Amino acid sequence: MIIVGFILFALAAIPFVLTLMNLSILSATPRHAPQGHVLVSILIPARNEAKNIGPALDAALGSMGVPVEILVMDDGSTDATPDIVRAYAARDTRVRLLTAPPLEEGWTGKIHACHHLSEAARGTHFLFVDADVRLGSDAAALLAGHAQATDSGLVSAVPRQIMITLGELLTVPTINLLLLGYLPMGFMRLSRDPGLGAACGQLMLVEREAYRASGGHAAIRSRIHDGIQLARLLRRKGIMTDLVPGQRLATCRMYAGFDEAWAGFAKNAHEGMATPVALPIWTVLLFGGHVLPFMLLPFVPILPLACAALLSLVTRTLVTVAMRENPWSIPLHPFTTLVGLAIQWSVLLRIGNARRAGWKGRLYPVGEKS
Repeated sequence: MIIVGFILFALAAIPFVLTLMNLSILSATPRHAPQGHVLVSILIPARNEAKNIGPALDAALGSMGVPVEILVMDDGSTDATPDIVRAYAARDTRVRLLTAPPLEEGWTGKIHACHHLSEAARGTHFLFVDADVRLGSDAAALLAGHAQATDSGLVSAVPRQIMITLGELLTVPTINLLLLGYLPMGFMRLSRDPGLGAACGQLMLVEREAYRASGGHAAIRSRIHDGIQLARLLRRKGIMTDLVPGQRLATCRMYAGFDEAWAGFAKNAHEGMATPVALPIWTVLLFGGHVLPFMLLPFVPILPLACAALLSLVTRTLVTVAMRENPWSIPLHPFTTLVGLAIQWSVLLRIGNARRAGWKGRLYPVGEKS
């Protein structure tokens, strides 16, 4: 059991060390103002977003430091979404309402909407934003400035995640744990390896020429998770991508409860870790490093297990504080990790609703995302 304890300690130490390194790298990221002629097109795909679209537009219209245009693609909404956007457009010429054409064969819904947004955009940079994201006033300028200063074709960030219900706390914190604890950002910034490509589809700026050269959303038309797929696509074309700290650039409340969060993360799992090769490895890393120490410690109170559990909680605390997340995510950390793995396994084994993926009411059979 001592050997098992040391193995679990090593599994907990990996994300701890990477989190320290990544937070150091992110905190040292300089802030650059955009130079020369820059126009940021803020592009918002919207399907039944009547509750969100008004606040999203208010935040986007507050952008400073760079000229912006704001395009909203109404994608078959049956609520008041288009009426709300139309009212904003009547008051401010920077806002335009577009209507998505019928979904074409071979495309998924959000990807289709984003593609048509990009075709209508006039900016030098395209800032794709989900309707539940509230941009900070300097977000567009700083993302464009960073793209220019680092010659990055794509720059993304994870907004500060707003978590209120228990269901959100048991799901959403996994995002930043995986990014900060398991992505070697130092290597990411030195290499164009597609395997190191990562982005958050909630907040993603792409330079126009890089977007066109890569094929943009049209090149990933059958996919669902554009955050992962666009970054890897650009890197395969030899174009650098980057991640920057997002907790002060924007906020986002992704889901309102457990059922909605489970469905949302299951959708993304289809193109994430839920593969026959990757998921067993991720299970060893996450279950071994963040769950098993807490399960064994009451029955085998040995020092390596105690250190593993402590390191896991310290890692979660570092992520929570740095990303300005709800502190209740810290004591819930082992349960959050367990729920995250349960979502992934439900997708891999195609249990229940995990047989199908989708976006905003559209469903696509796994392996047939058309």
